[in-house]
Amino acid sequence: MVDPKLMKTLFCLLCLAWLTGCATSPPPQRHAWITGLKPDKADYYRQLHANPWPAVSKTIKDCHIRNFSIHECEIDGRLYLFAYLEYTGKDFDADMRRMAADPETQRWWKETDPCQSPLPPAAAQGKIWTDLKEVYYLP
Repeated sequence: MVDPKLMKTLFCLLCLAWLTGCATSPPPQRHAWITGLKPDKADYYRQLHANPWPAVSKTIKDCHIRNFSIHECEIDGRLYLFAYLEYTGKDFDADMRRMAADPETQRWWKETDPCQSPLPPAAAQGKIWTDLKEVYYLP
């Protein structure tokens, strides 16, 4: 006969393993974009991002974004910005609409958008950032 205490322990471990498996979330979606940075606005853009507004940072996090970074690069005398983020939510488009509807984020974009110079593919769509296609990922 099997010890009831052992059976209870094994059952609890099995339930814990099952629940842990159910609690795992899918890997985050990775997104990246590029845009130009106007040379005469570059210092202001850097200053804004050196001291981001807390409400904007909170909205970004509330919209399931993590590991968000913006990098600057000069190519042939022109400045470019590269943005990368990981999205952990379930509906990226809905969360981006929610972010765009946030009044403080709208106010932030009124400061940052004039600093940027959209590349032709984004400009043709009335956007600032050009979507980038992932071609390699090493987990």
